[in-house]
Amino acid sequence: MTHPAAHPDFWKDEHASAYIATNPHRVEDAAGLAAFAALRAETRPLIYFQTSGSEGVPKWVGLSRAAVQVSARAVNAHLESTAADRWLIALPLHHVGGFSILARCHESGASFFHTEEKWSAPSFASLCVAQGITLASLVPAQVYDLVQAKVEAPGKLRAIVVGGGGLSKELGIRALELGWPVLQSYGMTETASQVATEPLEHLRAGYDPESLEVLPCWNVDATPDGALIVRGAALASGYAMRSADGAWRWQAIDAEAGFTTRDRVQVWWHGTHRFLRFVGRESSFVKVLGELVSLPALQQRLERVLIGEGIDLRSALIWPVPDARKDTRLLLVGEGQNRHDAARLENLSARFNQDIPGYERLDAVLMVSAIPRTPLGKVDARGVAQLVASHVAKSSPQHSYE
Repeated sequence: MTHPAAHPDFWKDEHASAYIATNPHRVEDAAGLAAFAALRAETRPLIYFQTSGSEGVPKWVGLSRAAVQVSARAVNAHLESTAADRWLIALPLHHVGGFSILARCHESGASFFHTEEKWSAPSFASLCVAQGITLASLVPAQVYDLVQAKVEAPGKLRAIVVGGGGLSKELGIRALELGWPVLQSYGMTETASQVATEPLEHLRAGYDPESLEVLPCWNVDATPDGALIVRGAALASGYAMRSADGAWRWQAIDAEAGFTTRDRVQVWWHGTHRFLRFVGRESSFVKVLGELVSLPALQQRLERVLIGEGIDLRSALIWPVPDARKDTRLLLVGEGQNRHDAARLENLSARFNQDIPGYERLDAVLMVSAIPRTPLGKVDARGVAQLVASHVAKSSPQHSYE
């Protein structure tokens, strides 16, 4: 069945009604949203995507069709995309990362192929060849699978935009060595996808996820403490949120004031181009013995150790837990089933702790059968938090296994 957004009439604002990009596995989260949106002119024509809400309360970002198209034109220009391109949509269409590709094809005249097959690295590569794919979007977990399987990229593929999380420099370089033209991007649902993306020239100069070019549709700035502020025509109109009693309410985003994110960044000019470096989210910095510690930086260090040891990158992560003495204790949460796996994790912890300050060292190891993840392979933070909390409530030894 053809997706509604693949039809040109979908992108006409006049007389448009709300489109709810519903996750087929969570349809109950959208109950009543269409009827609520229809009640007022400002919410009636919007496209709604679900995003993270506090305490499990459904929260939907409302984007105008015009905003999504502005973003699409900016991405097309950045990727030099034309009607000659063919996109492969390997992300769910209820996520802005997948849906936005339909808008890009509408704007450029490019064709696309949408696959709903269960993800597999070899199948993805084969599909790229069979369909003559030139452009695609993936999440870091999918790029990892391609590298882990040592699958070589097909010749026609020009660029892969990587979003939904950070792709480490080590993994990005390994992907490029296999021919996968990966470009790190930074964006969010509120910005209809990308705010900044690596320039195409990085495919020749080398993978650099810490130097992302801000797309021309955005005006970016940072607060004194480094929080990113974005303004632009592709910004969301607001949020539709449902309270515990089932009532919906609308929270508009002030376009003039812009949207202040919880992300910490560095922004700078290079000639006439604006660049951005993602430092971390507000919640990704913790205090340890009075020192501010970046969890993403520690996770990147862990990935380097994992690569050096030939261990699956998704089998371990660093997780903070509150501590009365140190402010925060750092746990190595790793997958395993037996004492051999436990010994491997202990060795991994020891390797990680070599030659770094005491406040950045891992305090304990927690072995679990599986690290909770979302369908797209991202860490399910809520699931990990519950898993760790359950363990901490039972015991607090230096090294423990579950």
